[in-house]
Amino acid sequence: MKLFKLPENKPQTPKDTPRNYFIYGETMSGKSYLANEFPNPIVLNTDGNAEANSVPSIQLLNDKDKSGRITNSVIKQLGEILLALQTQEHSYETVVIDVIDDVIEMIKIAVCDELTPPGKPRLKSLSEIPYGKGYDFFNQAITELVIDLKALPMNVIYISRQISEYDDNGNATKDKPSLKDKYVNLINGNSDLMIHTEKIGNNYNREVDRKRKSYYADQVDDKKILKILTTIRGALTPAKPKKVEKTETTNNEPTAAVEKKEDAAVKELF
Repeated sequence: MKLFKLPENKPQTPKDTPRNYFIYGETMSGKSYLANEFPNPIVLNTDGNAEANSVPSIQLLNDKDKSGRITNSVIKQLGEILLALQTQEHSYETVVIDVIDDVIEMIKIAVCDELTPPGKPRLKSLSEIPYGKGYDFFNQAITELVIDLKALPMNVIYISRQISEYDDNGNATKDKPSLKDKYVNLINGNSDLMIHTEKIGNNYNREVDRKRKSYYADQVDDKKILKILTTIRGALTPAKPKKVEKTETTNNEPTAAVEKKEDAAVKELF
C-alpha cells in the first residue's frame, strides 16, 4: 500500500491560470471568434450550423419522432459527450457551449417531454408538472451540467447573447447577458472571468465584466492562455514587484555601498 506523501515544506511559485469563462455580446461581436482562439477547441453548437465551423463541432438537439416526442434528449447527448471527454483519449483542450441560452431551453423542453404521462400531449411548461417535480428535475440537470463541465481538465467557455436594459425614456442604460439572472449567477459562480465582447465601427473590444479574483500575469503558467488574456481588457493584473531583501552590512562593505546595491535592485523592477 502506497503511503500518502506530504508536500515539501518550502516556498512555491504560485500557478494560477483561469480555466472557466462566460462570454456574452451582441451578434457578430466576436464571441465565437474569441472562443475559437483558445487551444484545441471542440464546440457544442446549437445554431444548426455545426458543419460550417472552422473547428470540430457537435450539433446539440432533441431528436424527435414523427409525433413530436423526444427519442434522444439533449440531456442524454450532453451526458454522453462529457463522459467521452472524461474517459476517452483525445487532444481537445477547450470545450465551448455556443450558446448556453439555447441549451437551457432545450433541457427545459426535454424535461417536459420526459415527465409527460404516456399517451398525453407533451407538456409545454415546467409549471404543468405536479408537486414541483419538473423544476427539481430541470434544476438538477442544469447544475449537474455546470459541475461536470467544471470538473473536466479543460478550458470551459459558455457563450451567451446580449440584451439591453432601458430607462423610462427608452435609453439603453446597461448591456447584460440574455440569459436569466439566476442562470447567469449559477454559471458565473463557476466561472473565473465574465467577458463582454463589442463591435464599435471596425474595431472589436473585449473587456472583463466580472472576475472571481485578480490574475497576476506572472502567475498564469499556461502561455497560450496568457497570450489570449493580454487581448482582453482587465483580465490580467501586472506582476507583483518582488521584495528586495536588505543585505546586512559587514566590516568589509560600507553601508553606502550596500544602499547603492539596493537602489539598483529596485530600479530593475521598473
